[in-house]
Amino acid sequence: MTEKAVSNKSGGMERWQKIARRIRVPLGFVTAALYLFELWRRPPQSMAIVWSLLLVLPGLWLRGYASGYVKKNRELTQTGPYAHTRNPLYLGSILIAAGFAVALLSWPVAAVLAAMFLIIYVPVIASEERFLRSTFPDFDAYCGRVPRLIPRLTAAKPATGQTEVSSGKFSLELYLRHREYNAAIGAALLYLSLLFLRPALGLVVRVPH
Repeated sequence: MTEKAVSNKSGGMERWQKIARRIRVPLGFVTAALYLFELWRRPPQSMAIVWSLLLVLPGLWLRGYASGYVKKNRELTQTGPYAHTRNPLYLGSILIAAGFAVALLSWPVAAVLAAMFLIIYVPVIASEERFLRSTFPDFDAYCGRVPRLIPRLTAAKPATGQTEVSSGKFSLELYLRHREYNAAIGAALLYLSLLFLRPALGLVVRVPH
């Protein structure tokens, strides 16, 4: 690929990232409105809510676990969940979002969440990888050992001769500093809304049965 082609590709990605940042909040409102509409349209099924926990709980665990390892902009974290996937935080978010789509049994919500991933997460991941590649000399070697999103089953070992990274153990201090507990609080509120919001709406407006 020529230098001009690389420059055009980089410029196009940067423009798309700016667009993604601008539409991220409106897309969030659209998703919330669709969520409320689907909740109003039909009552959630108890078994669907139970099955959703098989995605939501691992997603919350993965985000919390990863947040206790990552030291943003200070080092290339390669231990813990980062030895299995380069983006455990985003993978956790995907699992949580998929879980709530299952809880609602809603294809429209699932489609909007998938679109949000393609529009928001893909450009963000690409941007972060460019930063990491320009900041940490070991990043390309790390990419060769650890997949971008779908995790490998066994933990990747550091390359021969690579300097040992310092974030080798989970840190509760990092977890609290990143305020990752907010994800658990948000998930709890969403489950409460699944259980009690529709009956509350029924006191104000007529809901379908």
